Amino acid sequence: MVLIAATVCTKSGKALVSRQFVEMTKARIEGLLTAFPKLMTAGRQHTFVETESVRYVYQPLDKLYMLLITTKASNILEDLETLRLFGRVVPEYCTQLTEAEVLNQAFNLLFAFDEIVALGYRESVNLAQVRSFVEMDSHEEKIYQAVRQTQEREAANRMRERAKELQRERLEAAKRGQPPRSSSGFGSGFGSSSMSSSAAPEPVTDKMPTTPVRDTSRPSTRSAMKLGSRGTDADSFVSRLRSEGDATASAVAAPVKVDKAPVANQKDVHLRFEERLNLTAGRDGDVQNFELSGLLTLRITNEQFGKIHVHVDNKDTRPLQLQTHPNVDKEAFRSEGVIRLKQAQRPFPLHSDVGVLKWRLTHADAAPLSVNCWPSEGAGGGCDVNIEYELEQEHLTLSDVNITIPLPSGNPSVVVHQWEGNYAQKGRSIIWSIPLISRQQKSGTLEFTVTPAIPNDFFPLTVTWTSDSSLALLAATKVTQAEDGSAVDYSQDVSFHADKYEFV
Repeated sequence: MVLIAATVCTKSGKALVSRQFVEMTKARIEGLLTAFPKLMTAGRQHTFVETESVRYVYQPLDKLYMLLITTKASNILEDLETLRLFGRVVPEYCTQLTEAEVLNQAFNLLFAFDEIVALGYRESVNLAQVRSFVEMDSHEEKIYQAVRQTQEREAANRMRERAKELQRERLEAAKRGQPPRSSSGFGSGFGSSSMSSSAAPEPVTDKMPTTPVRDTSRPSTRSAMKLGSRGTDADSFVSRLRSEGDATASAVAAPVKVDKAPVANQKDVHLRFEERLNLTAGRDGDVQNFELSGLLTLRITNEQFGKIHVHVDNKDTRPLQLQTHPNVDKEAFRSEGVIRLKQAQRPFPLHSDVGVLKWRLTHADAAPLSVNCWPSEGAGGGCDVNIEYELEQEHLTLSDVNITIPLPSGNPSVVVHQWEGNYAQKGRSIIWSIPLISRQQKSGTLEFTVTPAIPNDFFPLTVTWTSDSSLALLAATKVTQAEDGSAVDYSQDVSFHADKYEFV
C-alpha cells in the first residue's frame, strides 16, 4: 500500500484537515481533492472509486468524509483496513463530527495520522497505541522545563538572599547609630507598648505576622494588624528589591540553554533529582487525579569523570514506572540499578544537564499532604471555616508551604481566631503560610469567620511548597569509574514541588 494523502473533508470536497505522505505539489493534491466529489457514489458505508492514476477510499462520518487517496497498485483490503483505523481515530479526538470541532482538533488529528502512516506505508499500530504515542511526553521538553524551573528557583533564592543582606545592613547601621538605609515597614504595630484593650478577634489584613504564632483562644488584649504607611525609605527598599528582581528576571527570560553555570558547592559530578506533582482531590479527600513525574539529570564538568557508573537504589514498593534514556544500558539498570551508557567507550557529555532516568507514579495513596476544609454556615449569613492540614508521607519535609483559600466577592468581613505559621489577605483570598511541615510538625489548623459567605465560596483550595526530599523513594548510593570501579566524589540535590495541587 502507498498512501498519498489522508483527508477529513466535507461532502462538497472542502478539505478540513489533510496530511500528505509522499512528495507531491500542493496544486496536485488540491486538484485530486477537488475531483473527489464528482466521483462519489452514494448508498454504501465503505466504498472506493478509481481514476486513471489514483484510488479514492472513503467513509462517511455524519456530514463529513474520511478520505484516503492511494495509488491504484495498493491492496484494496489493506486500504479498507487502514480506512477503518482512520475512521476510529477521528471520533477519538473530535467529540462532535462537525467542521468546527475538526478544525479545533486539527493538530491532534495530524499527529495521530503521522502515527498511522509513515512515508506512505501503514504502521503496525492500533487505536490504543496511537492514543499513547500522541499523548507521550517529550524528553527534550522535560529537560528544557526542568532546567528553566531550576534557573527560576535559583533566581528567586538570589533575590531572597539579597533582601536578607539589605535587612542585615539596615540593622547594623541602626546599631552603629547611623540612619538606616531603608525601612521595609514590616511588623508595624507589633511589639508596641500601647495595645488595645478590646477583646475582639484579630482581623485579616495584608500584613503577615513576622514570627510563627499559635493563638489557641480569642486574645483579650491584641491590636489589629494595620498596614502602615510607606515612607521614602520603604520606597527605596522596595525599588532596590525590584531592580534586583528585574535584573534576575531578564536573565531568566533570555533563551534558556541546557548549559548553565554550576551552583555553589557543586562537584565535578553532580546529580539532580527533580519531581513535579499534579493532584486534584475532592472536598471529602477523594483523589480524582494524581500524577508524579520525576527526572534524574547528570552534570559532569571534568572530562576525567566522563565514563562513570551511577548506582541508584529504588526502595519504593509502589507501582513506580521507570524509564532510562535510550543511550543508557536498560538491562544494567533493570538488574543492577546502575546507570551507564550502552557504548562503554563513549563518555557522558560535559558541561550540560543530561537526563538519564525519568519516573512516573499514578498511585492515589501517595498524596504527600491532605487538606480538609470544613465551612459551616453561622449566624448573620456568615460562615465559620476550619481548615486542617496533615503530612501523609512522613519521609518528606515540605518548606514554604502556602495554602490559598478563596474568599467571597465583594468586601466580606474576615476575622481569624486561630492559626499556625502566618497568614495574609491578598485580594479575594487568604494565603496561609507554614514555614515547615515535617514528621515532627505534621499538622496544623486555621480557623476564621467570614461574613457574608456560603460554604462554596472557599473552594478550590490550592497548595504550593518547595522540598529537598523526593516523594519517590529513589536515591543515588554511589558513583564509580567505569574502568576500575573506584569511587567518584559527587554532589547531589533534590527538588520536589507541585505544578498543581488543589482541592475542589
